Amino acid sequence: MIKRQATTPAEPRKDALVAAAYQILATRGFEGLRTREVAAAVGVNIATLHYYFPHKEDLIRGVVAYAMGRFRGTLGGAGSAEDQLRAHFRGLRRLSGDEPELFTVMAELAIRGGRDPSLRKIGGGTGDAWRARLRTFPRRPRDEGAVAEDLDPDGMAAVIVATLKGTFMLPASEPANVERTFRQLETLVGLRAKRTATASGRAKR
Repeated sequence: MIKRQATTPAEPRKDALVAAAYQILATRGFEGLRTREVAAAVGVNIATLHYYFPHKEDLIRGVVAYAMGRFRGTLGGAGSAEDQLRAHFRGLRRLSGDEPELFTVMAELAIRGGRDPSLRKIGGGTGDAWRARLRTFPRRPRDEGAVAEDLDPDGMAAVIVATLKGTFMLPASEPANVERTFRQLETLVGLRAKRTATASGRAKR
């Protein structure tokens, strides 16, 4: 289910329309997204929906903004760059289990965007923003000596994004496969080796 974010008193109805569109996209895809059904799900007329979202693309932008907000919630935080990258993977693992519809919606956007220029424009910056953010993570742990010196931050960021997008685009991704993917990415970056070495060091004490 969509999780509510903090709103001002004037926003609940707008958020409810985004939530309804989000759920329809997750269950029926873009082909099943009808603005009248979105309005009906919230209990308002189509004129009210158009007041908040004059065009269907505006409603889709609202859904994308919400979805990206959920992704951004796994980025940042305290600690070293290595800790933040671990936290990002941990957050994505949690989202894949708790909010699988989030990845369904983003997969719908990516797939349909390949054929629809207007959708591609709406979602086109999401992958670029994700890659740009991820580039800082391998680079900083490399500088901190946490990962291999010859690791290419730009290349690894592209690999992470492409791998996870591909994994979550698969229908009904098995949790075991998702976990296996994350573990392999951690190995490629060097996080699992670091964690194993740390755990071994503690065990010897």
